[in-house]
Amino acid sequence: MNTFFCADHSQQAGEDIIGSASNYQTYILVECPLPWLSETFNSKWVPENLRILEKEVKQAKLPIKFLLIANNTSHKVNTTTLLIYHRKEGLDNGYQKLEFQLANIEQVATVVRKWLWNGLPNHELQTTATRDILVCTHGSHDMCCARYGNPFYHQATTTVSDLSFNHVRVWKSSHFGGHRFAPTAIDLPEGRYYGKLDSESFNSILTRTGNIKCLNLVYRGWGILSTAIQVLERELMCEIGWDWFNYKVAGRIIEPSLEKNTIQAELIVEKPDSSLYTYRASIIKYDTKNLQLKSSCHGKQETVFTKYAVTSLSLAEKKLVTCST
Repeated sequence: MNTFFCADHSQQAGEDIIGSASNYQTYILVECPLPWLSETFNSKWVPENLRILEKEVKQAKLPIKFLLIANNTSHKVNTTTLLIYHRKEGLDNGYQKLEFQLANIEQVATVVRKWLWNGLPNHELQTTATRDILVCTHGSHDMCCARYGNPFYHQATTTVSDLSFNHVRVWKSSHFGGHRFAPTAIDLPEGRYYGKLDSESFNSILTRTGNIKCLNLVYRGWGILSTAIQVLERELMCEIGWDWFNYKVAGRIIEPSLEKNTIQAELIVEKPDSSLYTYRASIIKYDTKNLQLKSSCHGKQETVFTKYAVTSLSLAEKKLVTCST
């Protein structure tokens, strides 16, 4: 009997992975040694107070994603890294980071609760600017994340080391969706999602060089935008080039059709010189790309995955900055 791997099936079906990034206001990343169980927060090293907090946040349906993270030294360090990435409303290019080095993982829940209550945690903040890349290696949740995620994690850490990118940290991460796109990653503080990564595409993402069209195959979308608008954002990114990564955006759905087959969307873009551009587009359900696939290696039933495409795109408004003397 052949073992089924959802990532292989998605690849063979030619699935377009854009529009699969999750949209959260906050990521709470907790350093925790492996192994991790399939039900992440039931894992051995997760304390009861953190397990309770994660459950409460989930039950309250807050736009917050808890993830466990680890690197090659997490099992032997005497501190616990806590990262809180939070996004404000309006024009932005990603998330703001709070970083804490705590004496142990038991302190995490207390610090997070104080932050949620808008209190100031009485722990010293780390202020170093970093780029944190999370690679899902959560094999107990889905086999593809072990089969493809683990080798890619080691490849990614080697690449970062070879480039001497001291501000970039690569972490093993628990499940954040899209394991059929393994190896899959989140690039923070931007909050961009990637999948089906290889060494060449990862190098381009790290350095923002090379042919940006390579992202058509590996870009899952920008997590600060809703699913349909992620498709529009990729269109503009490929048209404008790597400069796009320096822009701030805000997106909104202007008008869905009655049949919900067509969406009128708007993306406001702010360039580094503070000039503003408003793009409008029609986005349709791309029926010929609708696929029925198993969303995981252990999935019993196939799921229909709706795909979207941009049918018209125009620059609706432009506001240039004027300087008075």
